[in-house]
Amino acid sequence: MVRIIIAEDHRLLRDGFKGILSRRPDFLVVGEAGDGGELLDMLKQAAAADCLIVDISMPGLGGIEAIREIRKTDRNVRILVLTMHREEDLLCQAFLAGADGYLLKDDVTRELFKAIDTILESSVYVSPFFVKGLEDSWLKVFIASKGAPAGEPLSAQEMEILRHLAARESSAEIAGKMSIPPAAVAQLRGQILEKLRMEKPANHAELPA
Repeated sequence: MVRIIIAEDHRLLRDGFKGILSRRPDFLVVGEAGDGGELLDMLKQAAAADCLIVDISMPGLGGIEAIREIRKTDRNVRILVLTMHREEDLLCQAFLAGADGYLLKDDVTRELFKAIDTILESSVYVSPFFVKGLEDSWLKVFIASKGAPAGEPLSAQEMEILRHLAARESSAEIAGKMSIPPAAVAQLRGQILEKLRMEKPANHAELPA
């Protein structure tokens, strides 16, 4: 049985999501929260869950901030962001915070089960709307690193570099923040791609060495 907690401030939407989830006998909704703070309180009180469905836009503590807090103590629970927002910046923020999937509310009827099954398998889910736009980006590389890459695992330094790249920071900005030479950033970019066995993103050349 997959235990699920839903964090969504609109009661009607929560009821709708529960109705969809009830079609799967292996899914059980064990909790509901109206905002990020309520979700954190629920988890602190030892509410057991395998999967969290979290809206981004909630009053008080928002979804992305709640995910950051959850990831400070729990790396295992799978987190699916469920949102109406199509901005790639929010997609990036969600994954950098620790989300495992990003599902648009417009896709819920068709994609909710697929999204949950995907993240439960320790893979990463992204709504179809974003897939084409991510083809040539460092964000795609970052998302791939969260799944089960075919190559070697990334070091802590390489993961930090990749987070900066996914956030569209230049090599000069990264070098300044990490106190390393820009040439070292360029070298680490190459190591990341080699380890993950991925092609060089089109915007790789836009980042100065």
